[in-house]
Amino acid sequence: MKPPGTESDVYPHLTPLLIILGVAVSLMHIWFNVVALLSSLWQNSLHFAGFALIAVVVYPLRKEGGFGWRLLDVLLGLLAAGSALYLIAMEDAIYARGVHLAPAEWAAGIILILCALELTRRVAGWFIPVLIITSLSYIGWWGQHISGVFKFAGLSLETILFRSVYGDDALFGTIASISATYVFMFILFGAFLLRSGAGEFVIDLARAVAGRMIGGPGLVAVMASGLMGTISGSAVANTASTGVITIPLMKRAGFPAKFAGGVEAAASTGGQLMPPIMGAGAFVMATYTQISYNIIVMVSILPAILYFATVGFFVRIEAKRSYVTAVDTEEISAIEVLKKGGFVFLMPIGVLIGMLIYGFTPTYAAGICIIAVVVASWFSSNRMGPKAIIEAMAMGARNMVMTAILLCSVGLIVNVIATAGIGNTFSLMINEWAGHSLIIAIGLIALASLVLGMGLPVTAAYIVLGTLSAPALYTLITNGMLVDVLAGGHVPEAAKAIFMIAAPDSLATIGHPMTITAARAIIDAVPMEMVGMIREAVLSPHTLTYALLSAHLIIFWLSQDSNVTPPVALAAFTGAAIAGTKPMETGLQAWKLAKGLYVIPLLFAYTPFIGGSWIDDFTIFIFALFGLYAFAAGLEGFMEARLNPLVRLLSLGCAVALLWPAIWWIHLIGMVVLSGLFLTNFRASRKQALVDHEVRS
Repeated sequence: MKPPGTESDVYPHLTPLLIILGVAVSLMHIWFNVVALLSSLWQNSLHFAGFALIAVVVYPLRKEGGFGWRLLDVLLGLLAAGSALYLIAMEDAIYARGVHLAPAEWAAGIILILCALELTRRVAGWFIPVLIITSLSYIGWWGQHISGVFKFAGLSLETILFRSVYGDDALFGTIASISATYVFMFILFGAFLLRSGAGEFVIDLARAVAGRMIGGPGLVAVMASGLMGTISGSAVANTASTGVITIPLMKRAGFPAKFAGGVEAAASTGGQLMPPIMGAGAFVMATYTQISYNIIVMVSILPAILYFATVGFFVRIEAKRSYVTAVDTEEISAIEVLKKGGFVFLMPIGVLIGMLIYGFTPTYAAGICIIAVVVASWFSSNRMGPKAIIEAMAMGARNMVMTAILLCSVGLIVNVIATAGIGNTFSLMINEWAGHSLIIAIGLIALASLVLGMGLPVTAAYIVLGTLSAPALYTLITNGMLVDVLAGGHVPEAAKAIFMIAAPDSLATIGHPMTITAARAIIDAVPMEMVGMIREAVLSPHTLTYALLSAHLIIFWLSQDSNVTPPVALAAFTGAAIAGTKPMETGLQAWKLAKGLYVIPLLFAYTPFIGGSWIDDFTIFIFALFGLYAFAAGLEGFMEARLNPLVRLLSLGCAVALLWPAIWWIHLIGMVVLSGLFLTNFRASRKQALVDHEVRS
């Protein structure tokens, strides 16, 4: 079986037409991202137009249709591309008429929206088109007929159409800009890496490092998916590319088939969390929060390691329980692997990291790194010539189709949320339902992410959920910090002046130590419009920045659960298809193995894991690493040998002591108890192994 990254299995669907379109679209994006300077509307409309033409080829109305159906597909693509470019060309004329649309512009706008709906239906099903129609009709018709906080007066059809095309958050708005710049360039970079043979290197390196360990084939899946995540940032792509190697390997070693599929899906989900690419979500987050992409990548390294470690713990536990043996008989040296293909993979990644550190934009860095991949390939046996470069450009565009159409179309929903102020209203509702409980708010968001994830890909789910709930989460996190500062009596003098206006009755107690309850009562008494002023006066800009980043990272992590959580779990179902198991059973296994998606965000919320000092970060990381092992063992009822119910509860207690924010000596007690449990269990496993050996003898 050939590893992913070889020509035969990465480029099976590149028809001549798709190659021509893919190369043209890739060159166009390289041109306006690296060479030219276009307005965002022209850039985004060209982006949408190009991928509309590719989408009708990749997602035809009927796969087995004849010439008539193909002609209909071509017509749809030309209408979508033509209407997009025509409307942007007419922007100045529309403004000159006082923002009024001529009949031709009405027709082009309606055609554009209908084409966007149909293309979205083709690439992702009915859920998002129905959500778009519901959103647009809400601000135009039925929003004025409902009562309560979501009542909306309504807009004219002309206003809705204009804002849907030209709005800052619309079809060609901010999210489309992210898609046309960061996301496309990094997906193209990933395609070049794969074409250069990086997929083969990733699998070989993982086998060299982990192939001979206990549960080695499972650990290979975890490591390979983590490394592959630096290339693709897509859970389904990771599962499909590495799973064809790792899942059969795990099954031959003795892992249950559904567990093997679940491991690959859970590990591949971590690809979206693994720096430096992190799927499209990191770029969306950087744009939404105005926090440097470099900062987002840096703070995500340790949490990503914790996630993969959690999956690895489950793999080791299952390996001990199922008596898994190593089946990778081929001795592979990590040094040999690095000599053979490491330069092709590591040199471009090193260039990327270096350029980001030195302040180059991610888009420009990705463009230079594409050149670095080609140059590096000439130092390997898989040299990239003109044919390979053309294939990489075509495959990069092919891999981007779904993401490009979705990110543009989701802008229609986000535009409605911004226009109607639904985000603020929804955030206020979360605050009201959660009270002052951050854990309840996170639980509500986790539930919402699961529901949205049934119909939305993870990036789209993050965009919608972040727009709706990030303000609420940010408010809860920062209000908790305000309460702590007030309770400690460490209020700056500048903030006391604001409290004099906002909460004059409490002025005498401000600046003196008080109970948490009293401090919270003061914050609750402050008018809502003044809380922001107090927040900025009391908390440092560094604290506020990382509180905002923590809120978005929590939502981003929770949005990943749709990859592995039934009833809709695309990565898990892909793993099930490779493993030959039932999709729902594999989905449940993947959901169990991916529990880090729910546990690690609690560290973002309750500890200085995001934005703390290096000492704080590594202290939290070390204790959390052991805590996650205790959690996995308690959940599975197994360490080196089976745990009885009492010891199992004790292991879960150690997990709480190590993970929950507490005084350092509580963490140490948890560590000591866990060490004792492990040693006792290890001895029990050795005794059981001796008994089993005597029985077999």
